[in-house]
Amino acid sequence: MPGVIGPDRVRAVVQPALTVPGVDGVEVLFIHEWTGLTRFASSAIHQSTWQEDTGIRVRVVKGGRIGVAASNDFSEEGARRAAESAREMAEVVAPDPLFPGLAPPQPVPESDHFDEATASTTPDRRAEGVATLIAQCGRGLMASGAFETAASEVGLLNTEGQFCWAPSTQASVTTVVTADEGGSGFAETFASTLAEVDPEAVGRRAATKAAASRRPIDLDPGRYPVVLEPAAVSTLVGFLAWIGFGGRLLAEGRSCFSGKQGQQVAQPAITIYDDATSPDTIGLPFDFEGTPRRRVDLIRNGVFLDAVYDRRTAKQAGSETTGHALPPPNPEGPFPLNLFMEPGVASVEDMIASTDRGLLVTRFHYSNVVHPLESTITGMTRDGTFLIESGEVTRPVKNFRFTQSILEALRTASMVGRDTELASEFFFSASRVPALKVDSFNFTGRSDH
Repeated sequence: MPGVIGPDRVRAVVQPALTVPGVDGVEVLFIHEWTGLTRFASSAIHQSTWQEDTGIRVRVVKGGRIGVAASNDFSEEGARRAAESAREMAEVVAPDPLFPGLAPPQPVPESDHFDEATASTTPDRRAEGVATLIAQCGRGLMASGAFETAASEVGLLNTEGQFCWAPSTQASVTTVVTADEGGSGFAETFASTLAEVDPEAVGRRAATKAAASRRPIDLDPGRYPVVLEPAAVSTLVGFLAWIGFGGRLLAEGRSCFSGKQGQQVAQPAITIYDDATSPDTIGLPFDFEGTPRRRVDLIRNGVFLDAVYDRRTAKQAGSETTGHALPPPNPEGPFPLNLFMEPGVASVEDMIASTDRGLLVTRFHYSNVVHPLESTITGMTRDGTFLIESGEVTRPVKNFRFTQSILEALRTASMVGRDTELASEFFFSASRVPALKVDSFNFTGRSDH
């Protein structure tokens, strides 16, 4: 099993890159990741993989021109060669008048997102978890999915004197359980440690949904009140990160929040913020420029406050960096990677009980942007869509296609869940969100299953 290389070794190896001659500044980003993945289908393991990657990205500044080179040669010579390649690129590209300079020395918050047991998880341990999950499936049910454990360490060193380093881990179990007669159920869990992952509970939840989803009925598309479970809410919040909360989008008028600062954009019960330093998420205490991260309120009590910024877009917007730079080169600008929606006081059962006729949605699938300025996305419901009648879940329904403005959904959200769940699309990124009741959600078509 690999282990962390550690800050001293990282500093020693990348130091030669900082001394490349004929440049104004150098920044070296180091990323070391190792991941174990166990996949299963038809209630049997069919693949077990292991991957380890160590790489550096060197950004060189010369006369206002920026060159970036990447290498997997983690050695002193490899770092020096990468810096020389970046210097050659900087000599031929156009100057960037908005480049603000490299990050200055700043203290970085302590990080507690690394767990040795998770980093050293064996294939046998993941296989045991998969077997426990599959055991929750009764007659006529089959489970597919993945059990993944991952670890990383990230370091950054530049010629301004900034140096930061932090390790982190992540564990996740995701499953779709299918049933005869057309049923399916989804469940997942993400955490920073293996001990927080409960494959038995994940399997039981998905199997219960799959069994309840048998023999779904046809239902006409249209506008319905919906109870969105956290997995569905995470899709909405994740798309807002992409099309709304980035500082470059906001500064250039391409965000769905452009022109809306200080305005009510959602119900007062909705507060969304980003905080990589929280113990309730998976994240790094600094961004990929070496700027310390902190909590940033984006929507507070339904009012849009501001976006997130890296150093370049902060200069562009006349603001300050919030510590949200992504790895270079990055033409899209910054995005929040550790979003939270503050919980409310309602349970999912409360939301269902308050609904005369509507839908319970487990999650969305195959979603994409239709109109970014209107925050409109489209996609499908999947793996557990149910009709609510007179305050009770009565029957499963066939899946719908939806076309819906996210901000419109947040403006018509009447209840916010008290329990939150963590969802993650990729390493270093996660959203912790509750369930939501939305009084009007637009379903534009239906599936045949």
